Amino acid sequence: MTKKYKRFDRIFKRNAVELSYEKISLKGFAEELGILPCLLTRWRKEYQQFGEGSFAGSGYIRVHPDDKHVFKLEKKSKESALRYEILKNASPFLSQGKLAVYQFINDNEDKYSILLMCKVLGIGYGRYHRWKKNGISEKQQYIVILKEDITRIFFHNKKYFGRNKITKELNDHGYKISYKQVAFYMKQLGLRKAAKRKFKATTDSNHTYYTPANVLNREFTANEPAKVWVSDITYIQTLTGFLYLTIIMDLYDRKIVGWSLGSRLTTQQTVITAFEMAASKRIISNGLIFHSDRGVQYADKVFTALLDSYKCTRSMSRKGDHLDNAVSESFFSTLKRELIYKKEKLLTKKMMKEEICEFIENWYNRERRHSALDYKTIEEFIKINNSVYEKV
Repeated sequence: MTKKYKRFDRIFKRNAVELSYEKISLKGFAEELGILPCLLTRWRKEYQQFGEGSFAGSGYIRVHPDDKHVFKLEKKSKESALRYEILKNASPFLSQGKLAVYQFINDNEDKYSILLMCKVLGIGYGRYHRWKKNGISEKQQYIVILKEDITRIFFHNKKYFGRNKITKELNDHGYKISYKQVAFYMKQLGLRKAAKRKFKATTDSNHTYYTPANVLNREFTANEPAKVWVSDITYIQTLTGFLYLTIIMDLYDRKIVGWSLGSRLTTQQTVITAFEMAASKRIISNGLIFHSDRGVQYADKVFTALLDSYKCTRSMSRKGDHLDNAVSESFFSTLKRELIYKKEKLLTKKMMKEEICEFIENWYNRERRHSALDYKTIEEFIKINNSVYEKV
């Protein structure tokens, strides 16, 4: 059986100590009070050291009245430092919702006071204990999974998917969620779409070749495949010099149907190689509009003869007006933003060729969602429209 100890309040202890100094025998007075002499001796020592601050009780610190002001200041300073430490350690979780904050409190119960953590982090003490007892609600579980999927999609797409494309991706995977909701959770998670950088194109239009009119006239849509192709050339800096990338895009599904990458700006290494690739992949209909800028490669007689052999209609941008070929330049902006500018150092030409091939063939033409296609991938668009126009 557990032994029970008699408890005495602070008034009794203080009176006992004060009266003990008036008695002749400490032992006799202790027996008169029904306590042990050693206990009375201990009370007297405590009273001598702390005065009115004695006998504070279990869990309270004894402080002499003369030191009480300094003690309060020190206590307040320590508490402020502890509050700051809690807030600092919890700051990564504050933007992730209450569930993450609850989990932080639960993980740090042995380190900090639960009550203090709840006060500092703005969490109800009772609500926290109810959460701990009852667990996570279905709605909270849904939000946790949703946030994980938003984060996964954002980083899988190289941080360049904004709310619209992420919403489309989520809805395609079974969610029923609006743009506003996705934007709200992205803000909570601190996910911000990478900013675009201005792109400066270079075109050598200082030549005497014939330049046709702007037949396309900024009509950047096509209702059939292989009806309108647009093309452009850009330069890419590497560790050992420049590479020149030529692309040909079909406006029907925004696919890069032909491209070439070389170290020289000759007509053969740029537009002819890219066009031959495009022609090997897609069936070209008579009257295909081929639009480009006024660069010398596109005006070259060898290339124009190649276009004529496929009975293509030539179209060129007006002089100095880059918006006439905005779709092509938009692709280059995407390429440089999502691939080139992310590199911390320059790559060799071989490495850059591998990166660009991966970007165009596996990312842009297969996985990336395009706003012009109602945020579908090119493969999804082709499947939905059940179009057969690729050469086997």
